[in-house]
Amino acid sequence: MSYLEYNVTRIPTGLRKTLHLNWPLIILLTAVASIGFLMLYSVAGGSLRPWAEPQMKRFGVGMVAMLFVAVVPIWFWRNISALAYAGSLGLLVLVELIGVTGMGAQRWIDLGFFMLQPSELAKITLVMILAAYYDWLDIKKTSHPLWVFFPLVMILVPTALVLKQPDLGTALLLIMGGGIMMFVAGVHWLYFAAVISAGIGTVYAVIVSRGTEWQLLKDYQYRRIDTFLDPANDPLGAGYHITQSKIALGSGGWTGRGFMQGTQSRLNFLPEKHTDFIFTTLAEEFGFIGGISLLTLYAMIVFFCIVSAMRNKDRYGSLVTLGIAATFFLYFAVNMSMVMGLAPVVGVPLPMVSWGGSAMLVLLAAFGLVQSAHIHRPRANK
Repeated sequence: MSYLEYNVTRIPTGLRKTLHLNWPLIILLTAVASIGFLMLYSVAGGSLRPWAEPQMKRFGVGMVAMLFVAVVPIWFWRNISALAYAGSLGLLVLVELIGVTGMGAQRWIDLGFFMLQPSELAKITLVMILAAYYDWLDIKKTSHPLWVFFPLVMILVPTALVLKQPDLGTALLLIMGGGIMMFVAGVHWLYFAAVISAGIGTVYAVIVSRGTEWQLLKDYQYRRIDTFLDPANDPLGAGYHITQSKIALGSGGWTGRGFMQGTQSRLNFLPEKHTDFIFTTLAEEFGFIGGISLLTLYAMIVFFCIVSAMRNKDRYGSLVTLGIAATFFLYFAVNMSMVMGLAPVVGVPLPMVSWGGSAMLVLLAAFGLVQSAHIHRPRANK
């Protein structure tokens, strides 16, 4: 044993584990969050309040949570996956009973010091339970109809509870995230072909149910679909958000108008400029270069997660890493598509950038699982 190796072994276990952290991933997450602080400062007119300063504090708390989750062995998180999933379902039921309503939806639980959104937690606990399920299941049984049924139930139960709030965006993320988990676990592609066919049928049912007694979506959700198809039909009403978003995106050009020089956000033409539509503020102030830079950082985060998963010989650790990477990807892909008019407006925040406590804290804790899987992965004996 070398002198260096000897001294490393004398470091306390918890601290020694930090040496094995995926530090590039931490740096990338910090870079993305810093862009968020910068944009929240901008949309507040050059002030840390009311958004940037609280967001910085949440990031600090979230980083502590990530490190705590990271140093706990991954087998512990595997063993409590079912409990975590059940707990998130319980919180979703609690939302129905005592939840706080905002913007036409009952999604939050008021904890006094914090507004908790259980649907954000459900995205991660769903990944955990599916990873634990496929880690337990014999890989030869993965595509057997009986063993496909159980994960479908695991996906549909929280999806149904979230749809009741109503929160179409999160429900779609749960379905897509769960589907990706099943795919990477090895479920046969024919099941996905069947689901896609069913999805097409569901879209048809949604369209024909409009105005009937069995209408499947809320009226405001239908208006969002109308807006997506033709925003010009109601530019001052339902189409206002996306119209102003496109104006902001286009006015940024290649290099943008400059920091804090975006007219759409500064003059309050852009609604929800600090939450769902914050990417348009970034694109207006820093142009195409700013937008593609953020997208590159996001892509690098997903890439490092995939590399970590591929190198991990522990099935649970690999699956949970891929599931969290997929969830993170869906966050920014749906949000960016939404604000660019490529998808309906469904209220999905831009991860680590948009204002919001639950999404920030839950995502950082989720990346703690990625770090735990990375730190505690099986290593070759030297």
